[in-house]
Amino acid sequence: QVQLVESGGGLVQAGGSLRLSCAASGGTFSSYAMAWFRQAPGKEREFVAAISWSGGSTYYTDSVKGRFTISRTNSKNMVTLKMNSLNPEDTAVYYCAASSTIPPTATPGRYPYWGQGTQVTVSS
Repeated sequence: QVQLVESGGGLVQAGGSLRLSCAASGGTFSSYAMAWFRQAPGKEREFVAAISWSGGSTYYTDSVKGRFTISRTNSKNMVTLKMNSLNPEDTAVYYCAASSTIPPTATPGRYPYWGQGTQVTVSS
């Protein structure tokens, strides 16, 4: 059983940056693909980014390519999401998720482990 705890959310002005972190415990972190999803009020949860177990492959939804960077440190059981050039459309609760699916998928249902989420609010 994997437990995930996100941190790093907050309020930022448009054009600003934030770094989200997700700390994992209770499992073999290096065996899991990790992903970030987000959910805005009244909208479905959507895929943001994913990274393979080794960190060698990364995947992004089109709207964040070139602005967000996902990375992981297996020795620290940590995955991060660096978000630059934020805009109000990025406002959402951001969730960290873990899956043993190879390669990583953008389908929320394929991720059995989820964190509690962290709020990101971008003001215009």
